[in-house]
Amino acid sequence: MLEKQKKKELAAAFAKSFRPMGIYQLRNKLNGKIYLGAAMDLDGMRNRIAFSANMNEAPFYELKEDWAKHGPDSFLYEIVDRLKPQSDSPADKAELAQYRDELDALLELWLDKLQPYGDKGYNKRKKR
Repeated sequence: MLEKQKKKELAAAFAKSFRPMGIYQLRNKLNGKIYLGAAMDLDGMRNRIAFSANMNEAPFYELKEDWAKHGPDSFLYEIVDRLKPQSDSPADKAELAQYRDELDALLELWLDKLQPYGDKGYNKRKKR
């Protein structure tokens, strides 16, 4: 019984904790192309990519194609930038939405800086 209670306490503490959030890149080690993305949970994103055998959830056809052609070992997951939380645990949905907005703005800065489009990357430019 104690084991079950301890698991519940650990799960509750995990649910209330912040996961590292920020900007990541998935880099093709063979051709140097990158995909930049933002994640509210960088570790979770790493796991999601690592266990996505066929990359069906990849946002762009070229990335899916290269993933299928070269395999997951040809890609490297790297953290580009982290967003620091203002407190140890999220207060509410509004605060989480604020972090999402900050991540989106941070991603735009990195997209402008690295220009991962065309021959350099898998991202697509937003239509204005």
